[in-house]
Amino acid sequence: MDRVFTRRHFLASSTAVLALAGLRPSFAQSGRLKVPEVDTLVVRVLVDSSYDTPKPPASKHVRVRRAPFFSAQNYRKALHNEWGLSLALESRIGGDTKHLMLDYGYTPDTLMNNMELMGVDGAKMQALIMSHGHFDHFGGLVAFLEKHRAKLPAQLTLYAGGEDNFCNRKTGGGAPGHFSDWGVLDRRELERLKVRLVMCEQPTVIEGHAFTTGTIARNSFERVIPNTQVSYRKGADGVGCDIPAADAKVQGKFVKDEHLHEHATCFNVKDRGLVVISSCGHAGIVNTVRQAMEISGVSKVHAAMGGFHLFPAPDEYVKRTVAELREMGTDVIVPLHCSGPNMVQALREMAPDRLIPSTTGTEFTFGA
Repeated sequence: MDRVFTRRHFLASSTAVLALAGLRPSFAQSGRLKVPEVDTLVVRVLVDSSYDTPKPPASKHVRVRRAPFFSAQNYRKALHNEWGLSLALESRIGGDTKHLMLDYGYTPDTLMNNMELMGVDGAKMQALIMSHGHFDHFGGLVAFLEKHRAKLPAQLTLYAGGEDNFCNRKTGGGAPGHFSDWGVLDRRELERLKVRLVMCEQPTVIEGHAFTTGTIARNSFERVIPNTQVSYRKGADGVGCDIPAADAKVQGKFVKDEHLHEHATCFNVKDRGLVVISSCGHAGIVNTVRQAMEISGVSKVHAAMGGFHLFPAPDEYVKRTVAELREMGTDVIVPLHCSGPNMVQALREMAPDRLIPSTTGTEFTFGA
């Protein structure tokens, strides 16, 4: 199911070009993806914004535990918390176990520190996934590779959502009306580290265990809540993305970021249903879950988890999101990273039996 997309292949895709010309992603289904069914899935939160009580919440749907905040060998060595997200994913089908890594947090120091304290061996990773092109999701990637590349598979693959994942971006936070650079993943670094790149504009099976949604269709009430500015051209140094159809309207200027090629990582857990992991959810968690259901043909949603990018959203928007997830019959909703306190509060009010709070160091086990 893996396909390496070159720029020529990408431009040849009429669906992608039409979508990008309007700066709105679109998903043209050409048939359902035959998705794997895993017996168990363990999700370890390596990096998130905070650490809370070591006492985890109880749930009949998922086993939850928390890593200790500090090392038993050295109390001065503790879990680090910062804006960003990184998850270690371990799935099992019979006697076959896969170790994947989804996103890499903001800084290498935090990522490496937390992996050590949580006992996650980076050298065991069999494939890597990048959800979208925000620095707080790929900031630790190159340093992770430099540390572990010699022990990782020779044909190590990074599954990225598409060309948009490599765009130059700017963010606010400085003087009003001014934007500052916010990093870009240089593909030359991946080449130097001998990482194979697979673009996942279309739904893609990952290592026979997981699957991605492909580019997420925008069909619900959800909209891309303002975040960064993006350019669809490469810079003079050759770094950035090259999306002529999208750039035709803006001619190299930085414009509102629509995250054209954001994708989510999903698992179909035996006797439970879909676990949909939306790392930042700029395309909308409702849109994301619906697409996972559509492309897999699996109607049961066991869990929706990850960043939902709702911290800047109005209360009514957040409540509508919770209502939609509840109406889908989602067993468990796990807000991480950029979901925001209003999302947690809305879940406590509207779906308290489905809310599972999480922090840095939380481990979730889905399935038998």
